[in-house]
Amino acid sequence: MLDLKNVDPSWTLFLDRDGVINHEKKMDYVYHYNEFVFYDRVQEALKIFSKYVGKMIIVTNQRGVGRGLMSENDLLQIHVQMIEDIRNSGGRIDEIFYCISTDNEHPDRKPNPGMAYLAQKKFPLIDLKKSIMVGNNLSDMQFGRNAGMFTVHVRTTHPDIKLPHELIDMSFANLFDFATALQTAKENSKY
Repeated sequence: MLDLKNVDPSWTLFLDRDGVINHEKKMDYVYHYNEFVFYDRVQEALKIFSKYVGKMIIVTNQRGVGRGLMSENDLLQIHVQMIEDIRNSGGRIDEIFYCISTDNEHPDRKPNPGMAYLAQKKFPLIDLKKSIMVGNNLSDMQFGRNAGMFTVHVRTTHPDIKLPHELIDMSFANLFDFATALQTAKENSKY
Protein backbone atom coordinates (compact mmCIF):
# COMPACT_ATOMS: atom_id res chain seq x y z
CA MET A 1 0.00 0.00 0.00
CA LEU A 2 1.24 3.48 -0.88
CA ASP A 3 1.85 5.59 2.22
CA LEU A 4 2.86 9.12 1.24
CA LYS A 5 4.68 9.61 4.56
CA ASN A 6 7.30 7.12 3.31
CA VAL A 7 8.13 9.12 0.17
CA ASP A 8 11.60 10.67 0.40
CA PRO A 9 14.52 11.56 -1.93
CA SER A 10 15.19 7.86 -2.56
CA TRP A 11 11.86 7.74 -4.43
CA THR A 12 11.21 8.50 -8.11
CA LEU A 13 8.15 10.18 -9.59
CA PHE A 14 7.21 9.08 -13.11
CA LEU A 15 4.74 11.38 -14.87
CA ASP A 16 2.72 11.04 -18.03
CA ARG A 17 2.66 14.28 -20.04
CA ASP A 18 -0.58 14.89 -21.96
CA GLY A 19 -3.56 14.89 -19.61
CA VAL A 20 -1.36 15.21 -16.50
CA ILE A 21 1.01 18.14 -17.04
CA ASN A 22 -0.72 19.77 -19.99
CA HIS A 23 -4.19 19.70 -21.52
CA GLU A 24 -4.63 16.81 -23.93
CA LYS A 25 -5.91 17.66 -27.40
CA LYS A 26 -8.91 15.42 -27.92
CA MET A 27 -8.17 12.79 -30.58
CA ASP A 28 -5.13 14.81 -31.72
CA TYR A 29 -1.57 15.76 -30.76
CA VAL A 30 0.20 18.82 -29.41
CA TYR A 31 2.27 19.78 -32.47
CA HIS A 32 3.96 22.99 -31.28
CA TYR A 33 4.56 24.73 -27.97
CA ASN A 34 1.94 27.38 -28.75
CA GLU A 35 -0.59 24.51 -28.45
CA PHE A 36 0.90 23.32 -25.15
CA VAL A 37 -1.20 24.51 -22.18
CA PHE A 38 -0.24 23.63 -18.60
CA TYR A 39 -3.04 22.56 -16.30
CA ASP A 40 -3.68 25.10 -13.53
CA ARG A 41 -1.11 24.92 -10.74
CA VAL A 42 0.92 22.13 -12.37
CA GLN A 43 4.11 24.17 -12.16
CA GLU A 44 3.42 24.77 -8.47
CA ALA A 45 2.85 21.02 -8.03
CA LEU A 46 6.19 20.20 -9.69
CA LYS A 47 7.91 22.66 -7.35
CA ILE A 48 6.37 20.85 -4.35
CA PHE A 49 7.37 17.41 -5.66
CA SER A 50 10.94 18.68 -6.17
CA LYS A 51 11.27 19.02 -2.39
CA TYR A 52 10.29 15.47 -1.60
CA VAL A 53 11.40 13.05 -4.36
CA GLY A 54 14.74 12.22 -5.91
CA LYS A 55 14.12 11.96 -9.65
CA MET A 56 11.20 13.34 -11.63
CA ILE A 57 10.82 11.68 -15.01
CA ILE A 58 8.28 12.11 -17.79
CA VAL A 59 7.32 8.99 -19.75
CA THR A 60 5.13 9.73 -22.74
CA ASN A 61 3.82 7.93 -25.81
CA GLN A 62 4.15 10.26 -28.81
CA ARG A 63 2.74 8.28 -31.69
CA GLY A 64 2.17 11.48 -33.70
CA VAL A 65 5.89 11.44 -34.58
CA GLY A 66 5.73 7.79 -35.64
CA ARG A 67 2.72 8.61 -37.84
CA GLY A 68 4.65 11.41 -39.55
CA LEU A 69 2.27 14.11 -38.30
CA MET A 70 5.11 15.99 -36.61
CA SER A 71 8.88 15.66 -36.52
CA GLU A 72 10.97 14.41 -33.64
CA ASN A 73 12.55 17.87 -33.63
CA ASP A 74 9.08 19.42 -33.11
CA LEU A 75 8.64 17.15 -30.07
CA LEU A 76 12.07 18.05 -28.69
CA GLN A 77 11.33 21.77 -29.08
CA ILE A 78 8.12 21.35 -27.06
CA HIS A 79 10.06 19.55 -24.34
CA VAL A 80 12.89 22.10 -24.21
CA GLN A 81 10.42 24.96 -23.74
CA MET A 82 8.31 23.01 -21.25
CA ILE A 83 11.34 22.20 -19.08
CA GLU A 84 12.46 25.82 -19.20
CA ASP A 85 9.04 27.04 -18.06
CA ILE A 86 8.98 24.44 -15.26
CA ARG A 87 12.47 25.47 -14.09
CA ASN A 88 11.54 29.15 -14.20
CA SER A 89 8.70 28.43 -11.78
CA GLY A 90 10.97 26.57 -9.32
CA GLY A 91 10.23 22.99 -10.37
CA ARG A 92 12.23 20.46 -12.32
CA ILE A 93 12.06 17.51 -14.66
CA ASP A 94 15.20 15.35 -14.60
CA GLU A 95 14.59 13.45 -17.84
CA ILE A 96 11.99 12.79 -20.51
CA PHE A 97 11.60 9.41 -22.16
CA TYR A 98 9.23 9.13 -25.09
CA CYS A 99 8.13 6.40 -27.46
CA ILE A 100 7.24 7.36 -31.03
CA SER A 101 6.41 3.83 -32.18
CA THR A 102 2.97 3.13 -33.63
CA ASP A 103 3.32 -0.56 -32.69
CA ASN A 104 1.42 -1.39 -29.50
CA GLU A 105 3.79 -4.31 -28.94
CA HIS A 106 6.90 -2.08 -28.90
CA PRO A 107 8.62 -2.63 -25.52
CA ASP A 108 8.83 1.12 -24.85
CA ARG A 109 5.21 1.93 -25.68
CA LYS A 110 3.08 2.20 -22.56
CA PRO A 111 1.61 0.11 -21.01
CA ASN A 112 4.77 -1.92 -21.75
CA PRO A 113 7.41 -1.04 -19.13
CA GLY A 114 10.37 -0.28 -21.42
CA MET A 115 10.63 3.42 -20.59
CA ALA A 116 10.89 2.58 -16.87
CA TYR A 117 13.82 0.30 -17.63
CA LEU A 118 15.44 2.99 -19.80
CA ALA A 119 15.15 5.38 -16.85
CA GLN A 120 16.69 2.80 -14.53
CA LYS A 121 19.55 2.25 -16.98
CA LYS A 122 20.29 5.98 -17.12
CA PHE A 123 19.80 6.48 -13.35
CA PRO A 124 20.87 3.20 -11.68
CA LEU A 125 19.76 4.41 -8.23
CA ILE A 126 16.10 4.32 -9.33
CA ASP A 127 14.26 1.67 -7.34
CA LEU A 128 11.02 0.85 -9.11
CA LYS A 129 9.55 -0.45 -5.84
CA LYS A 130 10.04 3.11 -4.52
CA SER A 131 8.55 4.78 -7.58
CA ILE A 132 5.15 6.26 -8.34
CA MET A 133 3.60 6.47 -11.81
CA VAL A 134 1.18 9.38 -12.21
CA GLY A 135 -1.17 9.22 -15.18
CA ASN A 136 -4.63 10.01 -16.47
CA ASN A 137 -5.24 6.74 -18.35
CA LEU A 138 -5.51 3.12 -17.29
CA SER A 139 -2.63 2.37 -19.69
CA ASP A 140 -0.44 4.59 -17.46
CA MET A 141 -1.59 2.65 -14.42
CA GLN A 142 -0.85 -0.65 -16.22
CA PHE A 143 2.60 0.69 -17.15
CA GLY A 144 3.24 1.41 -13.47
CA ARG A 145 2.07 -2.06 -12.43
CA ASN A 146 4.10 -3.73 -15.21
CA ALA A 147 7.22 -1.97 -13.91
CA GLY A 148 6.48 -2.77 -10.24
CA MET A 149 5.58 0.79 -9.22
CA PHE A 150 2.84 2.39 -7.14
CA THR A 151 0.22 4.24 -9.18
CA VAL A 152 -1.62 7.55 -8.83
CA HIS A 153 -4.48 8.36 -11.17
CA VAL A 154 -5.40 11.97 -11.91
CA ARG A 155 -9.02 12.43 -12.99
CA THR A 156 -8.36 15.21 -15.53
CA THR A 157 -9.61 13.31 -18.58
CA HIS A 158 -11.22 10.13 -17.21
CA PRO A 159 -13.05 11.14 -14.03
CA ASP A 160 -15.53 8.26 -14.38
CA ILE A 161 -13.15 5.37 -13.59
CA LYS A 162 -14.76 3.43 -10.76
CA LEU A 163 -12.77 3.19 -7.53
CA PRO A 164 -11.41 1.15 -5.94
CA HIS A 165 -9.59 -0.17 -9.01
CA GLU A 166 -6.97 -2.90 -9.01
CA LEU A 167 -4.54 -0.77 -11.04
CA ILE A 168 -4.89 2.41 -8.96
CA ASP A 169 -3.33 2.97 -5.53
CA MET A 170 -4.54 6.57 -5.14
CA SER A 171 -6.67 8.96 -7.16
CA PHE A 172 -6.75 12.77 -7.18
CA ALA A 173 -8.58 15.39 -9.22
CA ASN A 174 -5.30 16.70 -10.65
CA LEU A 175 -1.54 16.87 -10.14
CA PHE A 176 -1.72 19.81 -7.74
CA ASP A 177 -4.09 17.92 -5.42
CA PHE A 178 -1.65 15.00 -5.35
CA ALA A 179 1.26 17.36 -4.59
CA THR A 180 -0.73 18.95 -1.77
CA ALA A 181 -1.56 15.52 -0.30
CA LEU A 182 2.12 14.55 -0.38
CA GLN A 183 3.16 17.83 1.24
CA THR A 184 0.51 17.44 3.96
CA ALA A 185 1.55 13.84 4.66
CA LYS A 186 5.22 14.85 4.93
CA GLU A 187 4.49 17.83 7.19
CA ASN A 188 2.22 15.75 9.46
CA SER A 189 4.83 13.01 9.73
CA LYS A 190 7.24 15.48 11.39
CA TYR A 191 5.07 15.59 14.51
